[in-house]
Amino acid sequence: MKPSVIIVDDSITVRMDLKESFDAAGFDTTLCATIEAARSACSRKTFDLAILDVLLPDGDGLELLQELKAAPATARMPVLLLSAEDEVRDRVRGLKTGADDYVGKPYDASQMVARAAELVQRNGDRARERPLVLLIDDSATFAQEMRAAFEAAGHDVALAASGEEGLRLAASLRPDVAAVDQVLPGIDGAEVIRRLRADAALRRIPCLLLTASESRADELRAFEAGADGFLQKQRGSAVILAKLAALLRSGPEGGRQSALPSLLTPKRILAVDDSPTFLGRLCDELRADGYDVVPARSGKDAMELLGLQPVDGILLDLMMPEMSGKEACRRIKAEAAWRDIPLIILTAREESEAMIEGINAGADDYITKSGDFEILKARLRAQLRRKQFEDENREIREQLHKREMEAVEFTALRELAGVRAALIADLKQKNEDLARANLQLLRANEAADEANRELESFSYSVSHDLRAPLRAIDGFSQLLLDRAGERLDGQERRYLQRVRDGTQRMGQLIDDMLSLSRVTRQEIKMDTVELSGLARDVVEQLRLLAPESPREVEIADNLVVHGDRGLLRILLTNLLNNAWKFTAKAEQPRIVVDRQTLPDGDTAYFVRDNGAGFEMQYVGKLFGVFQRLHTAEEFPGTGVGLATVQRVVRRHGGRVWAEGAVGRGATFYFTLGTSP
Repeated sequence: MKPSVIIVDDSITVRMDLKESFDAAGFDTTLCATIEAARSACSRKTFDLAILDVLLPDGDGLELLQELKAAPATARMPVLLLSAEDEVRDRVRGLKTGADDYVGKPYDASQMVARAAELVQRNGDRARERPLVLLIDDSATFAQEMRAAFEAAGHDVALAASGEEGLRLAASLRPDVAAVDQVLPGIDGAEVIRRLRADAALRRIPCLLLTASESRADELRAFEAGADGFLQKQRGSAVILAKLAALLRSGPEGGRQSALPSLLTPKRILAVDDSPTFLGRLCDELRADGYDVVPARSGKDAMELLGLQPVDGILLDLMMPEMSGKEACRRIKAEAAWRDIPLIILTAREESEAMIEGINAGADDYITKSGDFEILKARLRAQLRRKQFEDENREIREQLHKREMEAVEFTALRELAGVRAALIADLKQKNEDLARANLQLLRANEAADEANRELESFSYSVSHDLRAPLRAIDGFSQLLLDRAGERLDGQERRYLQRVRDGTQRMGQLIDDMLSLSRVTRQEIKMDTVELSGLARDVVEQLRLLAPESPREVEIADNLVVHGDRGLLRILLTNLLNNAWKFTAKAEQPRIVVDRQTLPDGDTAYFVRDNGAGFEMQYVGKLFGVFQRLHTAEEFPGTGVGLATVQRVVRRHGGRVWAEGAVGRGATFYFTLGTSP
């Protein structure tokens, strides 16, 4: 069933413009010009969303909003206010009255559809009853013909006449499958699919490329862009429907799409500046690029708006009366609900002290004001991409952790199954019920095998997705070296080479960590390994990454062990990174890598530093996944490194422990057994 929306606005131009956009996006639309007409419509029908103008000929739209929120039948219906009044006080008044969102006029119709779809999805009472097909085609005749065929086959349909419009609808509606014409105004169909595949939130949508061409080259180009199917239009609607049905069956299980926000979804930016002239130009520039802009003229107004309406990014003037941009930034970053929002400081001051003030207050970036807004918009896009990448990594880590826990449970079940299967074999002739239990346990073994295979497939997919951006960084760095090498000085070329070295090392670490997650099913390659040489390699890399913060490092010679070289490199990398990080504030930072003989005669190897240290009462938390004893502001990190160290040591049949004191450094010890 289509989501239903009631649009209440006295302008026939606004009503018809919104109806056209919402109908194309697959909504069931009802139009009203007055409050009385809206009351009558709501008494006859239940709506999933209301779009409400504030100024209406027969009354105040906010009074109707209060009525809707007070009535049991409409209390949970999301309401989006649409108003030409876009001062902070008007927006705050509307949101405090009970509106779920607020958009100022002039509006962008595609943004309105996106906001509406988000509100309906967030309200979340009704699941999608029929598959949603997104058809992107600039031929109105073909689009309407296919829409009729799709709807007759039990599908809902959203239409887009250009690639850009199609991408916006894909981001807001999250369709179950997309059919894309090859030739479109603006970007072509192959580029549409390529951008869907590049967006973490949308890459799982199955895509069919439609074309009038019979060229083999076009088909190859479609699949290179990431299409799941390629079909000539002249094959007819029945063949297209059959192909889409096959793609729907092969799509995400249960039709589930990623919950991540899409980069293609219209982003709402809070712009804060006490200069009306600059603020007006800034808002115009951002709106021209498709952003929904919320203007504010003071830090106080910005804080009040943030408490009522979520935003995707913040542009904040440094010099303002009453509350400075620095103070506003500090307060925003102190709130858990806001601290992850990308925030860029703007100022007319060019001296480095101004930049330092902004960054120290918690800003994610700093830009000097100018008449050229292109750099500002580019830096804003970069911060929004960074936020999406962090969200994607967080989701990947959560899924990996969930899969690992499932694998552990299935492994435990398998071990239990083995014990019980032996008992059943002994008692099989005595008791037929025990025979049935044996069959159930054998099925449990098969389920465990399947779970392990799924985990391996998932790990490969994650590895592939994480390697791709690294390869891009490495490739473009090499391309820049090749093309611009003669124009760069020696230091600049070394910087680019370090970028390449870093991406290659990170790729290797990804491979090692993915291998580590599967060590319960893989044989360790044991060899004679010199820890001294590995430690020196790691320290050299740390010095290259941070030449401005030297450390005194003492590494004992002839630290030779028996183990897996790759896993032991990961162990030393995590321990030395830890020591390097926590000695950053020491007056004379010093790190020691050595060994000692334990009372039982065993040999323990250790990494010791004179850094921040820790309280021994919390030593039990050190080796847990995502457990941290310091805030990210004090010392960066994810809380995975020491958990990785513990797993490597245990896989080698050893043990790991730590000693430390606050302000007096820490020592991490580990032993390695003679066999895994």
